[in-house]
Amino acid sequence: MRLSELLAVSLQALRLNKLRSGLTLLGVIIGVMTVVAVLSVISGLNDYVLNKVVNLNPDVLVFTKYGIIRSRQEFILAQRRKPVTGRDLQVVRAECRSCAAVGAQAQQIATVHAGPRKLADVPITGYTANIATLLNVDLQAGRFFTNLEDEHAAAVAVIGYDVKDQLFPGFDPIGRIVYVRGYPLRVVGLQSKQGNVLGQNRDKAMFVPLSFLQKVMTSDEGIAILVRPVGGMKGLEEAEGEVRTLLRSLRKTPFKSDDPFGVVGAEAIQALWRSISAGAFAVMVLISGISLVVGGIVIANIMFVSVVERTHEIGLRMALGARKRDIQRQFLLESSVLATLGGAGGVVGGAVVALAVSQVFPAEVKLVFVAIGLFTATLTGLVAGLAPAAAAARLPPVEALRHE
Repeated sequence: MRLSELLAVSLQALRLNKLRSGLTLLGVIIGVMTVVAVLSVISGLNDYVLNKVVNLNPDVLVFTKYGIIRSRQEFILAQRRKPVTGRDLQVVRAECRSCAAVGAQAQQIATVHAGPRKLADVPITGYTANIATLLNVDLQAGRFFTNLEDEHAAAVAVIGYDVKDQLFPGFDPIGRIVYVRGYPLRVVGLQSKQGNVLGQNRDKAMFVPLSFLQKVMTSDEGIAILVRPVGGMKGLEEAEGEVRTLLRSLRKTPFKSDDPFGVVGAEAIQALWRSISAGAFAVMVLISGISLVVGGIVIANIMFVSVVERTHEIGLRMALGARKRDIQRQFLLESSVLATLGGAGGVVGGAVVALAVSQVFPAEVKLVFVAIGLFTATLTGLVAGLAPAAAAARLPPVEALRHE
C-alpha cells in the first residue's frame, strides 16, 4: 500500500475512536509541553544572563572579599576574610605590569532627596572614573565623572532612570542637585533605562566617585578591584596570576593556603549559571521523560486493544492481498500519528506556558524547540507501536477472518 493510503486508513481509525485517542494523547501532551516550556525558559534565561546579568566585559576580572559563593560554608569562610582595601588598589595600580586598566567599586544603600521628594533604599555605587571602560555603562544623557573629580572626591552623580522619574518627573535632571546623607551632589549623567534584571531594579541606582563614597559612607566590606589585562582575553591568565600574587603578598598568605579573596569574571558567572540551569534542565527532562514513557505505555496498550478489536478487519485485508509489512506499517503509522498529534498539542501548550512565564522571567520559543518536541513525540509513538504492529502482522489470516 502507498503511504497516502496507509495514512488515510490510520486517520480514519483514529477518528472512529475520538475519546480513546484524546485520552491517549494526555501523557504525550504533558511530556512535550514540559520539554518545550523548559527549553524556552532556560534558553531565554541563558541569553538574559549573558546580556543583562553579567555586566562585566569578557576580558575583565574582579577581585573582591567574597567572590562567587556556592554554599553556606563558602559564605562563612568568605565573611572571615579581610576586605579588599584602597591600599590594595594602589599597589595593584602601581605594580601590575600585565594590567592595562585597574579600577574599583564599592556600594552602600541610602535615601536620596531632591527638594520635597525622596527615594529610599537607593544603591549608591562608588566607581573610579575609568569604570566605564571596565563595565558596560550606557548613558542616555550627560557624562560620567572625570579622573579629576574622582581624585578630589567631587560631589557629582550619575543617576538611574527611576531616580530621575521619582525626583525630577518631567524635568531634565542634568545639572540639578540631589542630597545623600546631607551632602549635595550635582547630577552630571543619566543612565539609559535598564529595566528589571531577575527581580533587581537596575534603574533605581546612583553612581558617584569612589573617593566621595568613601568620604561620606564608611563600610567594613571594602572595595572590589576590577582589572583589564594587556592583550585582552589572551592576557587574562597572566594578569590574574600577577594580581593574585600581589594581594597574597599584601596579606602575607602562606604558599599552600587558599586565596584570602575571591576572583570573579564574566566567564565564571556564566559557568556558574550554566551549572545551575543544567541541573534544573536535567530534573525537568526527567519529569518530561517519565510523562513520555507513561504516554508511550498508554499508546501501546491502546494499540493492543485496537489490534484485538480489529482482528477481523486485519484478516479481511490480508485475504484481499495486504502483506504483513502493510499491516505493520498501518499500526506503526497510527501510533506515530497519534503521538505526533499529542506532540503538536504539547508544543502549543509549552508555548503558552513560556509566554506566561515570560511576563516574569525571559523565555523564548525557538523553532528548534518545536522540532525537538514533535520529533520526541513521533519517536515515542513509533517505539510504542512496534509491539502492537508486530502482533497484528503475525495474526494468521484464516483465524483472523473467523474472529467476531
